Amino acid sequence: MSDNAPAPSLYAAREPIFPKRVSGHYRNLKWIIMAVTLGIYYLLPWIRWDRGEALPDQAVLLDLAGRRFYFFWIEIWPHEFYFVAGLLIMAGLGLFLFTSALGRVWCGYACPQTVWTDLFIAVERWVEGDRNARLRLHRQKKWDLRKARLNITKWTLWLLIGLATGGAWVFYFADAPTLARDLVTLNAAPVAYITMAILTGTTFLFGGFAREQICNYACPWPRIQAAMMDEDTLTVAYRPWRGEPRKHHVPEGETQGDCIDCMACVNVCPAGIDIRDGQQLECITCALCIDACDDIMAKIGKPRGLIDYMALTDEHSERAGNAPKPIIKHILRPRTILYTALWAAVGFALVFALFIRSDLELTVAPVRNPTFVTLSDGSIRNTYDVRLRNKTADPQTMRLSVKGHPAIRLQLEGSIYQAVDVAADATFLQRVYLVAPNGSDPAITDSTGVRIWVETLGGGDRAYRDTTFNGRVQQ
Repeated sequence: MSDNAPAPSLYAAREPIFPKRVSGHYRNLKWIIMAVTLGIYYLLPWIRWDRGEALPDQAVLLDLAGRRFYFFWIEIWPHEFYFVAGLLIMAGLGLFLFTSALGRVWCGYACPQTVWTDLFIAVERWVEGDRNARLRLHRQKKWDLRKARLNITKWTLWLLIGLATGGAWVFYFADAPTLARDLVTLNAAPVAYITMAILTGTTFLFGGFAREQICNYACPWPRIQAAMMDEDTLTVAYRPWRGEPRKHHVPEGETQGDCIDCMACVNVCPAGIDIRDGQQLECITCALCIDACDDIMAKIGKPRGLIDYMALTDEHSERAGNAPKPIIKHILRPRTILYTALWAAVGFALVFALFIRSDLELTVAPVRNPTFVTLSDGSIRNTYDVRLRNKTADPQTMRLSVKGHPAIRLQLEGSIYQAVDVAADATFLQRVYLVAPNGSDPAITDSTGVRIWVETLGGGDRAYRDTTFNGRVQQ
């Protein structure tokens, strides 16, 4: 190389991929999953759920201002974040389970990047035509009126989808009808408009232009999936022992495989790969190549399955002339059973915790500055901040009491009674005093264990917290 020659570029410009339309079982399954997932995402914030007069009536709501998460009849408080953590653990185990059994089936069917990219490709195909028409339009260097019209139409529809995506997201954080009215009348909070703008832009760019690059470069899962898969994992693969040599590569009359090298599997692939080259990092196992190949096999009178869901053990078996394992044996094996058991155990624990949790809770925080106060009659008083939680949809009257030593009595700041009213679905902070008479055992003992009880009047719910009473040690 000459000293004056420019250094070769390490960057290869992306060549846009224009997948061809295909029909078949897996494509129909992807349409169904797209309709269901997008329907849930866009419509869920508008479902109403009656929780009572004082509570929001939105079925699914992440109320950041009220520090509450509502999901139909379930209400999660901030201190119950372990429910959210448990759901995240279940999601992770579920991803491990499906990947171990069926490869990147999540990526191919239900990942948001896949779903929105499929939607954007469908819009692109509807506006510009199928693969060949889109290729011609892309390769047309001159921008005439037709090319400008088609691209502006496509980009406008993409932006509307992105706007609906960002709009649906913010509706999960506030009352949907109220927020929609405020957005239209320009009275919504700036953070709502900023969030919508960010999600509109990212949806437009990721689904319209980046597409498979998000999966290849931004998502870590392609690089982790190998640890979740083994030789019995079902994934999309090509049967070279049946398809090779391809008919376009050998003279007439010599032994030929079933593959006619029509490139149908490549032309429908949203990642732009050739599955006949073996498993690749870019493959999301969407199975569109299976539909395309099955269609070609039907036309030339060959059996389906040249490209199919199969495992590495199937290859060894079929090359030896044996039948592949039944699908159920691929799915039910020690690894998947372990993942299923762990997933079910976490789910059972969450459901159990959900049903045994009480509608009444309290926390007790001793005020230790000072540790105790000596009153004018010589009594010793300790101070506590008691936070009462009423998780019901009705106001509750709660009575407090103390157990541990008969000499200790309980007093409430600002009240001559031992009961307080707590609003529906709310917390109430009450300053509580425990007093021990002069000369009593708790008053002259360094530390005495006590238990503060709370119960609802009429409801019968009870809860308690243990704490300590500090006295003045006699010298």
